[in-house]
Amino acid sequence: MASLDLDTPWLYSSIESFDGSLNIHIEEVNSADSLDSVDNSKSIVNYSRNIPKPPPLPAKICQKTNNQRWLADSCNVPKETKDLWDRLFKEGFAADVHIITENDSVIPAHYIVLCVASPVLKNFLEQSKPRNGIRYIKIPGLPYNAIYVFIRFLYSSCYDEGEMEKFVLHLLVLSHSYSVPSLKKVCAHLLEQHWLMTENVIDVLQLAKKCDVPRLSLSCVRMIVKDFKTISSTEGWKVMKRANPSLEQELLESVVEVDSRKQERLKKIEEKRVYLQLDEAMEALLHICKEGCRTIGPCDKVLKESQISCSFPACKGIETLVRHFSSCKMRVPGGCTQCKRMWQLLELHSRMCSEPDFCKVPLCRHFKEKMQQQSKKDEAKWKLLVSKVITAKNALGPFKLRRSGFS
Repeated sequence: MASLDLDTPWLYSSIESFDGSLNIHIEEVNSADSLDSVDNSKSIVNYSRNIPKPPPLPAKICQKTNNQRWLADSCNVPKETKDLWDRLFKEGFAADVHIITENDSVIPAHYIVLCVASPVLKNFLEQSKPRNGIRYIKIPGLPYNAIYVFIRFLYSSCYDEGEMEKFVLHLLVLSHSYSVPSLKKVCAHLLEQHWLMTENVIDVLQLAKKCDVPRLSLSCVRMIVKDFKTISSTEGWKVMKRANPSLEQELLESVVEVDSRKQERLKKIEEKRVYLQLDEAMEALLHICKEGCRTIGPCDKVLKESQISCSFPACKGIETLVRHFSSCKMRVPGGCTQCKRMWQLLELHSRMCSEPDFCKVPLCRHFKEKMQQQSKKDEAKWKLLVSKVITAKNALGPFKLRRSGFS
């Protein structure tokens, strides 16, 4: 049985890596040579008159939820519409914007689509001056294919999975830089569910923080904390340690915090286990003193050693304590450890007993009278212990499971 001393505290991946910068910007093309290269590259219900209409049904919260769900369903865009917008982008029909990427490659687009899809692009395009009816902008620093996938998404929200996986980091940067939250959501989900590994989680975390993706950042931190020993030895961690020491400190603090919470949780679990054992001990003690158990019980009960095993698994431990207590020559508080436990169990029972005048547990009434003489400090300790035992017992509910025994 756990000690009941009142002085003790019961109481990386094969996908192309991203090394671009978040300093993405657009440049208006002013060079005539550049323009030349661009030009060359291109029910009704019927009621009886005698029966009045029934009053409307009372409004319900669930009706609002159903309406919201119906509105969401009614906004689904059919595949034909997506294909139409996808075709408009790929064919570049009547395009009035030319997006220039690396190596002077050109992606035709439409002014109105870009303005509606991205407030950042809208702001720049509104300030740019068209030449021969076409506006020219340049997005340097990123691969042509990544920008192509990005512009296509602005039209139809469509993308090829292979291209998305290959350029997901670039697309995350583009979606953040040009304020396209729907694309950012797709990129974050892909990274979180299919891309995170111990070798790249540090890099993804830094990018997620710069692109303001809190959920992805949280997933990265959880992964780092869970496998800190392995991740802290990766090359990504070493680079981050030199370039971003504040992030390293933040991650170390997260590891310490999680470990502290774990220790605190284990401590509470152990405390609860002890309080449940005490509750079982109280039941076993009352059972022995009132009904008897095998070879030990009250004097007015006939005991049979061969009787069926007791349903109180804690009885064996309590029986051992009682037998020792009855024969120990040091049977005083503060004496041997086993006697001290017995005294504490008896006093705890007395404090939990509601019928001391009829109780058959020895010294129950004696301890009731002793309470009046105890100091406020001792009284507070016992009240706290009783409260903890009762709380642990009530937490089990009506389907209380017995433990294998009382140790």
